[in-house]
Amino acid sequence: MGAPQQDIHLNTKAKDQQTYDAIVIGSGISGGWAAKELCEKGLSTLLLERGRNVEHVKDYPTAFLNPWDFEHRLRITEKDKAENPIQSLAYDEGNKLFYVNDREHPYVQRHGAFNWFRGYQVGGRSLTWGRMCYRWSDLDFEANAKEGIGVDWPIRYKDIEPWYDYVEDFVGISGQPEGLPHLPDGQLLPPMEMNFLEKHFKEQVQKHFPGRCVTIGRVANLSRGWKGRGPCQYRNLCSRGCPFGGYFSSNSATLPAALATGNLTLRPFSIVAEILYDKDKKRATGVRIIDAMTHESREFYAKVIFLNASTIASTAILLQSKSPEFPDGLGNTNGLMGHFLMDHHLRVGAQGLYKGFMDEYYSGRRPNSLYIPRFRNLNAATARTDYLRGFAYQGSATREGWNEQSGMLPGFGPDFKNQLTAPGPWRMWMGSWGETLPYAENKIALSADKKDRWGLPVVEIDFSFQSNEQHMRKDSQQCAAEMLESSGFTDVSEFDYHAPGGTAVHEMGTMRMGHDPRTSLLNSQNQLHDVRNLFVTDGSCMTSSACQNPSLTYMALTARACDFAVGELKKGNI
Repeated sequence: MGAPQQDIHLNTKAKDQQTYDAIVIGSGISGGWAAKELCEKGLSTLLLERGRNVEHVKDYPTAFLNPWDFEHRLRITEKDKAENPIQSLAYDEGNKLFYVNDREHPYVQRHGAFNWFRGYQVGGRSLTWGRMCYRWSDLDFEANAKEGIGVDWPIRYKDIEPWYDYVEDFVGISGQPEGLPHLPDGQLLPPMEMNFLEKHFKEQVQKHFPGRCVTIGRVANLSRGWKGRGPCQYRNLCSRGCPFGGYFSSNSATLPAALATGNLTLRPFSIVAEILYDKDKKRATGVRIIDAMTHESREFYAKVIFLNASTIASTAILLQSKSPEFPDGLGNTNGLMGHFLMDHHLRVGAQGLYKGFMDEYYSGRRPNSLYIPRFRNLNAATARTDYLRGFAYQGSATREGWNEQSGMLPGFGPDFKNQLTAPGPWRMWMGSWGETLPYAENKIALSADKKDRWGLPVVEIDFSFQSNEQHMRKDSQQCAAEMLESSGFTDVSEFDYHAPGGTAVHEMGTMRMGHDPRTSLLNSQNQLHDVRNLFVTDGSCMTSSACQNPSLTYMALTARACDFAVGELKKGNI
């Protein structure tokens, strides 16, 4: 046991108080945004994080290490695999420090496998995310209503468009405008450059498949200095933490902005056990936390609460928050809390060799991929009869290095070494990220008998992909192969690694937005229907999953909800 956790008081006037204007639970991508927005709007804000503190630059100890500086040369040991069977699927020696220990943070996979990757520290998974940022369109927001799937989104693109503008201007997203109505352009910094073979691939796809667009990914890596951060150094070591601020994270961007206001109090090692509720006022009054180090309980109070602990954790907190008024969890009057869990399905596509351009190479380690936006089920001409919705590709072309060639080239001695140190042939891979429909049976719940080390019930997860996703995977696999073959690639091979849910780390749903309190948990402003001063703006609020990476939408929804919440607070409505 350590000493009792002390608050990190960035607002010295709040040193002894337990009451704030706002409490934000979770410091990841959406929580960091909530803290920034609420602090900048003048609210004294307590930010609760269940893990340790991570300070920008200071707490990135592996950022400048070479592969040979690590004991196992970045490899994962058998001990790692045994102790962390889930997390070790995502980390290496360089970024292991930003992932939880599976033994210390168990969960139950009930029916179907689900990889729940977690980072319990200030900044959360904003330190390790993939950084791809794409807007949604009304193709996505209208799909449920048009197809009779799930419930209708209570917002449309026009409602969130100005907030996409707002967050993009702060984040800094590099990319190429393409004028696609189903993938709206935004406030983009100059795009990163494709390499020689990728440009060739783009030209060939445009020639053979006119309805398909190949573009450079839109990514929260700064192609030039922005807001005092960056630019990206093309090291491609983002998941270790970037001392240059070359990519967006809570640690490098939103939390420093919140700190600058003097309104932020950050409290790490604070596990939220429940949200407190006043039945007479019909409002949330605060939270009860368990100190992660001492196991002591403490309560904090606020006028407005933002829940941003990430999809599964946020829903678990609400399910834990029981009272006579809400015996099944705070706000869970319709019994839907925890249902309709979604994640993108991925690790399916194709790869191939290209015999040519041997006198061409590329510079640096670009931390970004190609992107091929969705081209299925956009209209009658692209409609499929075997599945709904669609998929998008990410991919890249590289030249093989010594590690790829060492197992294929025969020989030994100086000549063999010279062969290995010369660049090998070009290879390209492309994999699809596909939309998963919201199914009631994909859900989370609290275990009735298993507790964690803090006495809280562990999460149980039920999840499986269904026939719609399986048909989509087959099509995406075949489309990848045909594009490579039409572009002159040889030795083209399709792959499907049958990755379980959670692998994309895009978990969504379980607290969906909607028009009707009988069929949804949150309204159009991300307010809990039954508790008007409680807002949920992380992935749990999503009503469908689209096929685009979702974090940009979380950020926009968070900024929008903060603006609304402060307005309602000033009016005395919450």
